[in-house]
Amino acid sequence: MRKIAVKRLARDEKGQALVIALILLALGGIIIAPLLSYVNTGLVTGGVYERKADELYAADAGVEDAVWKIQQGDVTICPGNPDWPPYSVTVNNKIVDVNISSIFGVGNITTLYRVVSTANGDGSGTEIEAYVSGKNKYGDYSGLLNQILTSQGEIDVANKVILDYPEGSEPYEYYPDDWPTAEELAEFYQEGDIEYEEYYYDTININGIDQEVGPLYRDGELDIYNSSSNNATLTLTGTLYVTGQTTIGATAKDFTLDLNGQSIFVSDDTAGSQKALIISGKCIVKGPGAIIAVGDLEFKPQSQVGGEGGGGPVFIMSVSGTTTLQPSGNIYGSIAGSVEVEVQQGEEPTITYPEGGFGDTDLGFPIGIKYLVYSIASWEVGHL
Repeated sequence: MRKIAVKRLARDEKGQALVIALILLALGGIIIAPLLSYVNTGLVTGGVYERKADELYAADAGVEDAVWKIQQGDVTICPGNPDWPPYSVTVNNKIVDVNISSIFGVGNITTLYRVVSTANGDGSGTEIEAYVSGKNKYGDYSGLLNQILTSQGEIDVANKVILDYPEGSEPYEYYPDDWPTAEELAEFYQEGDIEYEEYYYDTININGIDQEVGPLYRDGELDIYNSSSNNATLTLTGTLYVTGQTTIGATAKDFTLDLNGQSIFVSDDTAGSQKALIISGKCIVKGPGAIIAVGDLEFKPQSQVGGEGGGGPVFIMSVSGTTTLQPSGNIYGSIAGSVEVEVQQGEEPTITYPEGGFGDTDLGFPIGIKYLVYSIASWEVGHL
């Protein structure tokens, strides 16, 4: 009897696997259609995101290209002429349209640009609006040129010296504003003339022949003189940058040094009985230009400096030492440092500050807002 019951039970289970298979098949039929739809939606959405990402990167590249052009000085627009011609670049196989406009500035220098970069795709587009602002890389030291004499220490002027200056440009002892450092000026002049010709000798002999020199870099001492009786002219065509003690016109014969709107910068910090820079009586200095030494500066050239017959105004400065003047003629310009003005025997020199200041005279010195570094101030994305 027990054996018969087991066989009967086995016969009653026939077909149960088929039922389970049919149930699973029905559930699969219900689930697979929305699942495939979801996968398809994901693929489409992923494609959209990928396309938008490509557009975003392309539009961003357009902004970076505009910033690079602005920083390199290739974009020459100003508030009075505010629109740069639109141009296009190709990035990620997409055409990117770039528009640059000048929003704010001073004179012909723009300090705030607006950049609109648009990357177009298949029936869509991404636009980035960015504002690019410029900040001075170096300080603005135009205030140093606003007075006839300017000092962080003392000003000592001999009685026979006449100071001729208009109201508002009085001698300024204990100057309260920012004063440039030796390191800052060294960096400024190193970058100002990108291609310096390195000079490997410790002398420049004019030898009675008119010459041009600059930009020139001398790592060490330098002596400039004229061995000939011919009064030739040495004209600067770039910055004269010297790291060691420098003498100009201390020996031999007379010559003329035409600054020609350029600078002499001596980074040597010698002070005391020795001087970082000496410009002496065999040299006639013609402006405009700047003469700057980190250490003590002794300035006693022959004849008038700057002014009528002597070119434009001259700015003379010792950064951390004393500027000592012994003029044998009048000086037209401005002097900075701890200033001492002495008188050579039989002379009654006049130091004249230019009427209206230095104006637009380019001295090759960090003044105004000429030396700007541009960066993105704001950045906003829009989808078309």
